[in-house]
Amino acid sequence: MSLAERILEGRSVLLVEDEAMLAMVLEDRLLDAGSTAVHIFGHVEAALVFLAAHTVDLAIVDVNVAGESGERVGEVLVARGIPFVFSSGYDDVGLDERWRDWPLLRKPYGTADLHAVLLDLIHGTKGTDPV
Repeated sequence: MSLAERILEGRSVLLVEDEAMLAMVLEDRLLDAGSTAVHIFGHVEAALVFLAAHTVDLAIVDVNVAGESGERVGEVLVARGIPFVFSSGYDDVGLDERWRDWPLLRKPYGTADLHAVLLDLIHGTKGTDPV
């Protein structure tokens, strides 16, 4: 990856994703983009415990995490001012109305889609304040 593509240089990322293979692929993509740390959690409670004691620069949160709503993680991220994007293999029907205009990465997504949403998060144009 070129230096220009290292958009996450010096940033840490929270990844809440219950599909292990997808989490590993995303971790590689995030590290390749310059992330200093990728904190991966496959359960909502584990991510919430982590967030109670740590901070990150941005996050990617699956809408449905092992049968639980990722919205609880989203609420904590918003309260702490941490930009994030939801990801889902489904449309936004499962999300509460307040999240309907929130950034959503639709699975499967490629590196270009991932980079585009990460740039929006980094530049503060999306993923910081629910409607």
